[in-house]
Amino acid sequence: MIRNYIKIAWRNLWKNKGYSFINIFGLAIGITCASLILLWVEDEVNFDQSIPDKELVYSIPTNQKYDGEWRTFFEATPGPLASVLKSEIPEITKSARKRDVGQLISVGEKSVNSKGSFADEDLIPIFGLNFIAGNSKDAFKDKKSVILTEKTASLFFENSEDAIGKTIQFDKKDTYNITGVIADFPQNTTYAVDWLVPFENFTDGKEWTQEYGSNFTNTFVKLAPGVDVEKVNTKVKAILPAKTGNTETEAILFSANDWHLRDKFKNGKIDGGRIAYVRLFIFIALIILIIACINFMNLSTARSEKRANEVGMRKALGSGKKQLVFQFMSEAVITAFISGIVSVLLLMVLIPHFNALIDKNLSLAITKPVHFMPIFLITFFCGIISGLYPAFYLSSFKPIEVLKGSRRPSGSASFTRKTLVVIQFSISIMFIISTILVFQQVQHIKNRNLGMVKENLIEMPAANGNIIKNFKSIEQELTSSGWVESVALMNSQILSGGNNTSGIQWQGKPADADILISVRTVTPQFFNTAGMKIKEGKGFGTSQVADSTKVLISESFAKLMNSDNVIGKTINWNDQIFTINGIVKDFLYGDMYGTSDPVMFYHQAEGANYMYIKPAAGVAITNTLTAIENVLKTQNPGFPFEYRFVDEAFNERFKSEQLVENLSQIFAVLAIIISCLGLFGLSAFTAEQRRKEIGVRKVLGSSVLGIVKLLSKDFLVLVLLSILISVPISWYVMQNWLQGFAYRIDIKLWVFAIAGFSAVLIALITVSFQAIKAAIANPVKSLRTE
Repeated sequence: MIRNYIKIAWRNLWKNKGYSFINIFGLAIGITCASLILLWVEDEVNFDQSIPDKELVYSIPTNQKYDGEWRTFFEATPGPLASVLKSEIPEITKSARKRDVGQLISVGEKSVNSKGSFADEDLIPIFGLNFIAGNSKDAFKDKKSVILTEKTASLFFENSEDAIGKTIQFDKKDTYNITGVIADFPQNTTYAVDWLVPFENFTDGKEWTQEYGSNFTNTFVKLAPGVDVEKVNTKVKAILPAKTGNTETEAILFSANDWHLRDKFKNGKIDGGRIAYVRLFIFIALIILIIACINFMNLSTARSEKRANEVGMRKALGSGKKQLVFQFMSEAVITAFISGIVSVLLLMVLIPHFNALIDKNLSLAITKPVHFMPIFLITFFCGIISGLYPAFYLSSFKPIEVLKGSRRPSGSASFTRKTLVVIQFSISIMFIISTILVFQQVQHIKNRNLGMVKENLIEMPAANGNIIKNFKSIEQELTSSGWVESVALMNSQILSGGNNTSGIQWQGKPADADILISVRTVTPQFFNTAGMKIKEGKGFGTSQVADSTKVLISESFAKLMNSDNVIGKTINWNDQIFTINGIVKDFLYGDMYGTSDPVMFYHQAEGANYMYIKPAAGVAITNTLTAIENVLKTQNPGFPFEYRFVDEAFNERFKSEQLVENLSQIFAVLAIIISCLGLFGLSAFTAEQRRKEIGVRKVLGSSVLGIVKLLSKDFLVLVLLSILISVPISWYVMQNWLQGFAYRIDIKLWVFAIAGFSAVLIALITVSFQAIKAAIANPVKSLRTE
């Protein structure tokens, strides 16, 4: 019986090749889209799975209260906190500090820049580091031990075992003994590094690292199994207030399960993160599948009249409704599985391109249940959903009416088809509107006035080697070369949040005010180099000698001082008196969507971490880079020439939004393609159904244009109805999405007009192809069988 069903299903598919292709290809696109999204979702939700007992591992951010609002800092805990947590809270079994740094590592003549961490020994079991060579017990046996990842070790040694016992040099000065080689961190790891050395290498000789007021490191803990996390969190929150007497700073537990997906905080509590995108794309995958399934239902019910005689004959010969339902469901499932096979082939071709788009390394392991089963279930689901209504509709035909030829097309079936077309195009139009608005929002933020000139501004690491020591010579050589206009140093990246403090005092500041001020150390030419404008007063001049009494402040800082003229006024910080020499126009840093904290600049080259270079106007940037490289080879020998442009770093801040924008564009196009496939099939079937009517009309004098209008107007009415439905829904959804941005666009009416016009144009082109084909057909051929 089943074999017979399969044979009939296959013959029916082969007999109607055009409609079968539309069904199979439409479903294949839907399944492919859903599968790509689920691969991305799988990677997102499986972040940090390499950590054993992940549910017991927590990082310790701090909540700090400023001006009545809690702010959360992930890399800002005091040095003593880790050991105190372990000693005073029994439920915490392990605790460790971790501070990331960039270093040049060298073996012999070979050197590479790398990212590593100063870390406590407990970090090894907390992260569950897998040793390929050496062992965890001896890994940090002395202060000058270093653990390398397998990839890092392979840069210098033939195999991991060869690395053990060898030495490696950091920044051409500090030598460490290699005591272990660990497996590489998976790509979907939040805290991946190239090497680890004992934390004492950072803290030794720095008394400030032992103070509770100095927040400078990550802290991680591991809890004992079965403990009450809320009770432990209450104890953790009480530690800092008990040690410092400050009730406006507290440490909290932040689960490893949330590090990647729920890393946004508002007023001290989790307030979303990438989990919103995971949910969004799962929803999009479902929508794409629904659109693809609608095609199948539409075409199957539309072609019901072609199979009416088959159903009547089967019922007359004794077939029951259940058997017919099973027959038609079998056809739907077979079609779906053919689509599934096509989808797998498409996935193999598209995954490399998808990886390039989303910057991941996804792969399709079709033989593994974790990938095979979802594709199988999606395919089976599509087959069942797609075939359900057509099967019950076709099996409901009455054999007497069918065989007597007295059956008329069902109005309910026509209504259902029209409803499904409206749903399809409503979704497609919503995709178009959403794509336009996401693009507008991203461009709106990218094009806002940053208070600086990011284009062609070169950023380089400056902490390693002799850059700071030889900065005066470097600046002189570069500016005299003709390729560079100005050079400057800064203690943090220009776009980052950087260092901040609430301890700055000034005359007239309310006694109870606790305001966070960002602090930047710069050299005199920084403002010219970064394209920042000094609104009032003066800069630091041109002297390379640090002036410990002069500072510049940002506009927002000046407004806080609530004075008509702040130039010449003094501020007190760390018991030092500074005189305000100038006011700098506000610039954007840290949060690219909001407003930045007030800033204080003071003149100091020591402690700088980054060098900024402004190329001379009108010169080729390649020549400028060559000039910089030649100077640094002389002034900072042995260190590789590394740089990036600030505008590229700026664009990286929008990776999540750019991902949404790119995927929205792709899925909008695919949704339209799938919808058009269905519309194409329906218009072809309508034209075929009305073939004789068209022939009669042509014989009676109807023009080609008149017939095209006749066949197109019904579909265009459906598209117009789709516009009316989709516009208010799109406005509501996108307005809510935009509320998440402090700096956002206003939704303009022209966006809906463009989306609606595009939908009408696409539908018209799709339908007109079949309409024109039918209109120019020879009426004699259409009527000769009468």
